[in-house]
Amino acid sequence: MTQPAATPDLPDSLPDTLPPPHALDAQASCPRRLGWMQGSPPPLDKQVRFADGSSGRFPQMRWSFSHYRQLQPTQVVSRGPGGVCPLPRADRSDLDDLQFIPLGARRPVSLAQSLDANYTDGIVVLHQGRIVYERYFGVLQPERQHIAFSVTKSFVGTLGASLLCEGLLDDSLPVTHWVPELAASGWGDASLRQVMDMTTGIDCSDAYTDPRAGVFALLRAGGLLPRPADYAGPDGLCAFLTSVAKLGEHGQGFTYRTANTDVLAWVLQRATGLGLAELLSQRIWQGLGAEQDAYITSDPQATPFAGGGMNTALRDLARFGEAMRCDGAFNGRQIVPAAAVADIRRGGDPAHFAQAGYQLLPGWSYRHMWWVTHNAHGAYMARGVHGQCIYIDPLAQMVVARYASHPMAANVHLDPSSLPAWHALALHLLAHPTSTRDRA
Repeated sequence: MTQPAATPDLPDSLPDTLPPPHALDAQASCPRRLGWMQGSPPPLDKQVRFADGSSGRFPQMRWSFSHYRQLQPTQVVSRGPGGVCPLPRADRSDLDDLQFIPLGARRPVSLAQSLDANYTDGIVVLHQGRIVYERYFGVLQPERQHIAFSVTKSFVGTLGASLLCEGLLDDSLPVTHWVPELAASGWGDASLRQVMDMTTGIDCSDAYTDPRAGVFALLRAGGLLPRPADYAGPDGLCAFLTSVAKLGEHGQGFTYRTANTDVLAWVLQRATGLGLAELLSQRIWQGLGAEQDAYITSDPQATPFAGGGMNTALRDLARFGEAMRCDGAFNGRQIVPAAAVADIRRGGDPAHFAQAGYQLLPGWSYRHMWWVTHNAHGAYMARGVHGQCIYIDPLAQMVVARYASHPMAANVHLDPSSLPAWHALALHLLAHPTSTRDRA
């Protein structure tokens, strides 16, 4: 997300709390090294809590991002009773030292160096459906779930695209067709398509360096940020959504606003009669043959946080990316309609996207809550704050799944050394195909 200049006096409870000028690097901020939440009980000065805002501060969040279930209410996204779909391995020893030049830099860095610079907690790279690279740092382990933040939006957008293909939704209709409670809100005259592609004109900013931004009001209403003692705002995500006002006209351009995803989730649940966690389980997670259940954070009324609450194991995140790379087919079944995947890959209107001013993403667009590069490889992404991502390169037959805990929320702080890394990986795998004999 593009953000204004850093604000040095943010309250401790905000998720984009700025690190000091001497911020600890990835090695020095390792949760194990710092001793967060170690001991029975942990010493008071080593405890990470939701109520006091410490779970959202750096460096404590390097522990909390892998332990959300211990901090907030969640709902299970069940993997179901089926077996695990194995990911074959063809580990490669030539990727750590892969060199590329970060955006705006003159000197090359290695892939391994870039992971450290971006406070990576874990990365899995698939090539032709096989794991060729897998690394874990900090407290993340293969069996542990990590917060996906706004990568969640792409899961929800994929559900929406699927239901459109199946005729269960009509994106030309207003969202009030399913959710009349929004009639007096800023979405009262917005179409479902405008919500799905975030071209709505609503007064709910996602500027993470602005403590007055609407996204923080959304999070407090949902109990996803600590509420001050004198809090008198909406109680719950749905109550907040009905209070959002209009700001400008719909359909004029792309503006990234998390609240749109929660409106979409409300529509999905009304259209199907199922809760979001159940929809994710039935339509995606069980079909993937996931290794672990996923889970999603929820508000005091048990409404899942569609804008950023999904938590998954890293390999399972990669499985979802591989299903999308393979036109929605994975584990011997069609998980996402091929037409829905094709619609996502085509992308949205780059002219609408350009109005948002993302200088590091020229020529990109946004469709069904996926970020589409329109590059020569047809790559597209799911993106979340602090470095969460799925990067899919169809031409290179490559999927990157990365979890991270960068001190700064906005991807503008990670993209210079992430986007060139993913493209360099793709070019390298095209030039040096993976063999089943490859082993580290």
